[in-house]
This record gives sequence, structure tokens and C-alpha cells, in this order.
Amino acid sequence: MSKPIARVLTLLELLQSGGIRTVAELADRLGVDERTVRRYADHLIDLDVPVESVRGRHGGYRLGPGYRMPPLMLSDDEALAVLLGLVAGRRAGLMTATGTASETAAAKVRRVLPERLGRRLDAVLGSLAFTAPPGGSAAPQTEVLLALADAVRRHRPISIRYTATDGRHSRRTLHPYGLVAHSGRWYVTGADPAIGEDRTFRLDRITGATALPGAFEPPAGLDPAEHVLTALATAPYRHEVSLRIQGTAAQIHSRLPAGIAIVEESPSANGAAPDAAHWSRVELRAQRLDWLPPVLASLDLPFVIERPDELRDLVAALASRLADSARRRPPDTVRGTRP
Repeated sequence: MSKPIARVLTLLELLQSGGIRTVAELADRLGVDERTVRRYADHLIDLDVPVESVRGRHGGYRLGPGYRMPPLMLSDDEALAVLLGLVAGRRAGLMTATGTASETAAAKVRRVLPERLGRRLDAVLGSLAFTAPPGGSAAPQTEVLLALADAVRRHRPISIRYTATDGRHSRRTLHPYGLVAHSGRWYVTGADPAIGEDRTFRLDRITGATALPGAFEPPAGLDPAEHVLTALATAPYRHEVSLRIQGTAAQIHSRLPAGIAIVEESPSANGAAPDAAHWSRVELRAQRLDWLPPVLASLDLPFVIERPDELRDLVAALASRLADSARRRPPDTVRGTRP
């Protein structure tokens, strides 16, 4: 495909996204001058595409209402990006409850591709392997996801029907700040005006979402992803663990992610950034403790257990098993024979 034709199609895609696009903006996106943009727009008009010229200071080009794009046309890079996104999203558990939608969409894209490109993409997809997300995946309902996303974008309150972990059902009003995909699950975080606190909910436990009248102003500078990770790390669990680990937050988070543990680095004496010689406080909550000793061992950093005492016993037991294994001789060596 020649560059002028590709740019004309790119112009059509930009206009298809909606609204009025100024000539200067289109020239910048296409990498051409404004005169060339006008020539490309004339090409689209010659192809019976209803490109409308809007005059005035904020004028530019837009598509006439009701126009639909012609049959799908993708470059090699675009086709690979679309198919990889569909496959990776499905394998990572980040699709909606209508799980077959990603498969049928991928099949439709695959059918309209040229045979040469289709074979190459089949080779890529056939050679890929995916690991399962920790804890499995849980898909939300499509309508729930779309309703929440719209409420986030418009800063609209929304009413949700929620089922808690213990099976209790409730209806809540939420001022949603953002949607976050983490470890194969979707979360929405926002303010619950009924209790005056911020809350985080799993989307797969929401069975209905209805927009409410009014609007709210989200907190300035809030990071929804950080908000969700903090909520997960501070959720109530059976055990509250407090540790001191000699290392940086980056080192500790390599084995204890932010969604599991909160790390508070101790500042240097002169106010400089902490380094590996400084001790960090680590707080986390867990239903079980048996997974933690191997993780602490894999950090290969000095640590002190502040609580609970049960964790000390588990770490000591693991150390004893490791020491026994290190002293154990292979069976052939014990019998005095050579392999």
C-alpha cells in the first residue's frame, strides 16, 4: 500500500473517531502539511465519503452523521496487534462474561486477512504460551463493565448490586474513580457516600449497575491503580504480618507485590533516598502463612519478624528442612558406589 493511500485511510480513521478535527491537528497526526490534508479530504469526497468542512476559528473536518466505515482494512502491524490483544486478553482473564466474544471477533478478523498475512499470524499465535493469572480469572458482565466505564468518564454516581465474599447481597451507591485490571480480575474503586469512605469492588461480584442523576468531582491526582493495590494490601485477613527487611521497596516488591504488601522505606540519616543497607518496614495480611517462609527465603535479604510468632515457627521449620536437605547425600554415594 503506497504512503499517500495509507494516509488517506488514516485520515478516514481519524475522522471516524468523531467530532471536528482541525486541519492543523490532522496535519500533525498524518505528518504532512495542511494543503496536503485538504487534498486528502478531497480524495475521500471523490470516493463518496461524506466529509464535511466546518468553518470558523474551531473549524476543520468531520464526517457526516450516519456514515459507516468500509470493510476492515488492517496493516500487518495492526492485524497482529488486534489478534494478540484479543488472545492475550482472553488468556489473562480480562474478557467479559460473554467469553466467546473474543473468539468470534478474532475469527472474523482472521477471515478478512490476506492468506499470506493470515499464515504468518497463525505461526505467531501457534507458538505462544501463556501462564495462568494468579488465583484464576473472573469475568465481569459486559453491561456492568460498560456502565461503570461510562460513569467513570462522566463522573456520574452509579447504583450497583453487589455480592460480598460471604454471600451477602446489597445495593450500594458508588462515585467511581476508575477501573483497574489486576491479576486476572477487574476492580472498580470509588467513594461510597453512604459511609463516607473509599471502597474497592470486584466487578465479577456486581450483578447490575445503573447510572444515577447528578455528578461528582473525583479527588485531584488520584491514581486508581495505586488505590486498588493499597485496598487489596490492607483488606482484613486472618493474619496481620509485620516484618523488617534490609532492602529497598523495589527489591522487596520483586517477591511481595504492591497488591500484597505495603513497604515503608526508612530514610537515610542525611535525608537521602534509602538504599539496600537500610531496613524497610513491611506490612501485609494473609489468610494463611505457609506460603510466606519460601518467599522470604527467595528474597535473600536479612529480615526480622515482628509478628506473628506463628510465622517464626514456620520459618524455623523451613530452615531446618533446608539444612537437612543440604546435608543429605545421594543414595549412590551413601552405598559407596559410583554412578
